[in-house]
Amino acid sequence: MKRPHAIFRLGSIVLGTVALITVLGFVERSSERTPVKDLSIEVRGDEKGGFIDEAFVRQQVLDMNGAVIGVPLGDMDIRGIEERLNAVPWVDNAQAYHTLDGVLHVRVDQREPVVRVFDRDGQGFYIDRRGYTMPTSDAFAPRVPVALGDLHLPYKDKVFDVLSGDSLVRGSNLDKVFRVARLVVDDTFWNALVDQIVVDMDGEVDLLPRVGAQRIRLGDGKHLEQRFAKLKLFYEKGMPRSDWRRYETIDLRFADQIVCTQRKTP
Repeated sequence: MKRPHAIFRLGSIVLGTVALITVLGFVERSSERTPVKDLSIEVRGDEKGGFIDEAFVRQQVLDMNGAVIGVPLGDMDIRGIEERLNAVPWVDNAQAYHTLDGVLHVRVDQREPVVRVFDRDGQGFYIDRRGYTMPTSDAFAPRVPVALGDLHLPYKDKVFDVLSGDSLVRGSNLDKVFRVARLVVDDTFWNALVDQIVVDMDGEVDLLPRVGAQRIRLGDGKHLEQRFAKLKLFYEKGMPRSDWRRYETIDLRFADQIVCTQRKTP
């Protein structure tokens, strides 16, 4: 037989739980009737400018809902707002929610491009940090390396996964460009130096720097970390600082050595 104080404790817990659920339900119903007092928009990833801004996001919300201020929070299509914004190809993730004070919050994370590609068909697009393609924009052109050469992607305003998409497999020329670009933009030295990534018909990757006018031969896209480390050591210890134009090619394709070809004097 249960003791009276144990029964009382159990009853108190049950009553407390019921009361809490009742209060939360009342608060939820009350908040749904609360009119929207403000629209708060946060666009992240636009510290240096971006493909979208607060005005763009605000217009997307207004185009979908019409007037927002004064509309009951419960009448706002939160999921619809998220779906509309997530369909924008420059958006990585969008979240919408409201708070009890009547503020409708919309938070958008932009995609971060790491390379701009011009393929063999003349199409231009970006590849973002996660390996997805995204279209160019007339409103913004980020400072990222440019990739040229034997590259192809049937880009039609959709998002493709470079690493695991049906039409693209690891080891493809586009995948090589993506992996090289990641290494470039993640390193302050390479990001300042590398201007173009060029892939020839044999799948060999070359780098063209902003200064020095060399062609840097990376090769087949393998052992990239080791080859970049070897190249950085060469720039720090072996490259004549007074004449960066001395070499026409810097070849990293051979193990444990760098083969340089001097520029012919006119």
